[in-house]
Amino acid sequence: MELEFDIVELPATDHPTAGETAPEFTRPLVTDEYWADVSLSSLLDDDPLLLVCYPMDGAFPATYIWNELRDRDFADTFQLTIAGLSISTPYEHTTFIEERGIDVPLFSDPANDVAEQYDIVNDLDGMAGVAEPRPAVFLLDTDQTVRYAWVADEWPAFPPYDELEDALATHCEMKPLGQ
Repeated sequence: MELEFDIVELPATDHPTAGETAPEFTRPLVTDEYWADVSLSSLLDDDPLLLVCYPMDGAFPATYIWNELRDRDFADTFQLTIAGLSISTPYEHTTFIEERGIDVPLFSDPANDVAEQYDIVNDLDGMAGVAEPRPAVFLLDTDQTVRYAWVADEWPAFPPYDELEDALATHCEMKPLGQ
């Protein structure tokens, strides 16, 4: 059975780009053990951060994005932190982490305020008040400067993983073998 869907062009955005400072935010950050309010900047203490914005947990793009990131194993290759962000609640994140075997923390932003700040909102099917972040990735260095950004310009769309890997190789240190 083949899935069929229409590709929808999304309007242009004014999202943060390379060289700009990523907007600060604090949201619940969910792991497989707990959740707590955490600021974006607190994740940048030691290493660059790959912020992965994605639609709600359970949506097919979320599953595809996290499966590809797991398969590419960026966290074991590069010295960096990876965190996700979606409109899903901490309870939904806990289930998603457990069911999908995700080993990175996920920010919960049910009001979609961070997507508003980053100008990556996707209004779902034109329904009033129903929105989520577009698929997007932002590589931030330790002073919150964007080093790489990709934001979907159509729906559905997925990050250009090879290009992302090249950006990680350029801006992140490689982990020593066996670490």
